[in-house]
Amino acid sequence: MENRTIKTVARIGMVNFINTAPFYEMWLQTVARPEWQITEAVPTTLNKMLYAGDLDLGFISSHEYGLHPDLYKILGGLSISATGAVGSVFLFSQEPIPQLDGKKICLTNQSQTSVSLLKIILEDFLHITPEYVIRTGSALDDSACDAFLAIGDEALRLQQSGLFAVELDLSQTWHEHTGLPFVFAVWAVRKEFCQENPLAVVEIHQELQRCIQLGAENLPAICELVAPRIPMETAVCQQYLQKMEYDLSPPKIEALSRFFTLLIERNEIPAQCLPLEICE
Repeated sequence: MENRTIKTVARIGMVNFINTAPFYEMWLQTVARPEWQITEAVPTTLNKMLYAGDLDLGFISSHEYGLHPDLYKILGGLSISATGAVGSVFLFSQEPIPQLDGKKICLTNQSQTSVSLLKIILEDFLHITPEYVIRTGSALDDSACDAFLAIGDEALRLQQSGLFAVELDLSQTWHEHTGLPFVFAVWAVRKEFCQENPLAVVEIHQELQRCIQLGAENLPAICELVAPRIPMETAVCQQYLQKMEYDLSPPKIEALSRFFTLLIERNEIPAQCLPLEICE
């Protein structure tokens, strides 16, 4: 009787912004595992899918882990983060930031983390209290707002357009006030999947780390491939992607804990999210 190895199906969520290109392009080119089913989406969509059990693991907003720490473990050593300016999470405005007190700010509906980070920066760090509105379309479609939060590829396009007098990089502002990097997304695994399929989790973890290393070695070629999506010059794309960090080092863990502590104080997430539960 033929001996066949049963391969574990894994439903994996992948952010579809170009900030994942340094490793995701390598994944697409080099990982031939059809049982690992990829869903590409913006962070908030992946958050909902992982929470609902429609995904087994994936890159999700840091905020989502903080909301539901009972459901997830963080896959060790992986994040989407930056130390200082990130270049794709901006508050865009025509007015100086201090003048936005009481003004209307349109928030992206694509990222829980960036929305909460903006509120911490404005309210806790800068002592500004604006009016927030969630938008569903482009920042340029809503002329009623005084400022716009944009992330990912949309933020890159708006930054390239030069239409706004003020561009507040949220990661840079966080770093100035805390001295820490900022972790926008973590790789989260549903606990039951981690427990039932430990070997599959290890394999996926290893492949992700290999792709990150391979992407760093092939960054110029990757930038030539993805820069037209914005569009932006290849050199500008490379400068941007060199700012992206994909590790989860001790300073990043400290940064996550600081972010979650502030969210707990704001009653946005349960205190049970600390300490972090990391699956190495």
